[in-house]
Amino acid sequence: MTTVAIVVALIVVVAAITLFFLRGRTATQLQSPAAGAPRLQQPPRVPSRPAPPKETDRKKESARPPPPPARSSASAIAPADLVPVPEEHKPPPPPPSQAPKAPRDVAGLRKGLAATRGGFVAKLSALFQGKKEIDPSLLQQVEEVMLASDVGPKTTGAILERLRDAIERDRARDADAVWAELRAQATRILAIGGGALRVTTRPTVVLLVGVNGVGKTTTIGKLATRYIGAGKKVVLAAGDTFRAAAVQQLEAWGKRVGAGVIKGKEAADPGSVAFDATNMAKESGADLLLVDTAGRLHTKVPLMDEIKKVRRTITKAMEGAPHETLLVLDATTGQNALTQAAMFKEALDLTGIVLTKLDGTAKGGIVLAICDELKVPVRYVGLGERAEDLREFDAEDFVEALFGKGDDAVAAA
Repeated sequence: MTTVAIVVALIVVVAAITLFFLRGRTATQLQSPAAGAPRLQQPPRVPSRPAPPKETDRKKESARPPPPPARSSASAIAPADLVPVPEEHKPPPPPPSQAPKAPRDVAGLRKGLAATRGGFVAKLSALFQGKKEIDPSLLQQVEEVMLASDVGPKTTGAILERLRDAIERDRARDADAVWAELRAQATRILAIGGGALRVTTRPTVVLLVGVNGVGKTTTIGKLATRYIGAGKKVVLAAGDTFRAAAVQQLEAWGKRVGAGVIKGKEAADPGSVAFDATNMAKESGADLLLVDTAGRLHTKVPLMDEIKKVRRTITKAMEGAPHETLLVLDATTGQNALTQAAMFKEALDLTGIVLTKLDGTAKGGIVLAICDELKVPVRYVGLGERAEDLREFDAEDFVEALFGKGDDAVAAA
């Protein structure tokens, strides 16, 4: 009986232990279901609705500026991040780049015009000395002096007509008033535009033309000096392929001022040199290209046709070029310079005149004739050999230097 009780007790203990382990395994399966077994979906959590803001909170929120837009991790600013600037706060656009205007130096200009002041202006001044009344004979003498100084018959006639009108209207009662009227007419004729070259395009292409011996190559060197001094990159084109000396002179200027020089073979086609120079100036990022050309007689049609061809080839290389076409004239040639200017203007679209050697002539009145008859502005005047002696033309300064009394009053001739 005892043995039977022991066996029963063991069975009961084993059954209890087995039941205990079976319950633990079932609980584990419920917490971590096997792979592939469907998971229990939790019901979605419904966010709690925030309480409506108070009236004071609404006012504070409306007064607070909106938060800035989120920036991306990229360093560049997206277009949407750019805030437009109101028109009234935008800075004005920068003016076209140009060489800095030299400070006024009327005294230096007067010194450079000493020959003309001692001739043309001195003779005019002598006519008015001691005159209290103006009579017709005085205006006749003024006409003779102006014609002798290469002012030209057309321009002289226009000036005298205005002087007579001023006298008849009682605006010029004495010699001083007539002199002032004469200065006013000179300013009116000369103030037709001009000024220094403006570098508005990269590169700005400038074609320089003129007959032999007027100083084209020297003018190019002086212009290069001016603009390189202003921080511009300048390239020179040796388009005078018929004279080896002209190419060498341009190369010497290039080395002196630090400008690149583009040239072709001796007797090469000037148009091809200008074409290549324009393309190379574009590729190198030059600011200014100055194109030299062979001196040509304005009376020779084939030579004038050739300069037209050079101009066309530049236009093929760069649309809108050349941006300036400057005619270089020798002031000492007087009325012949006016004839040259008329012929070149007929063949080319001139944008300005460079009048060289003005310090070496007493007939500076040619400036008035050129501006009045051709309506082409004088851009620069040459008053010496130095680079700084090529001066930007200013009508008011020029008239003051020419007709003003100054410290070195003009002595009557």
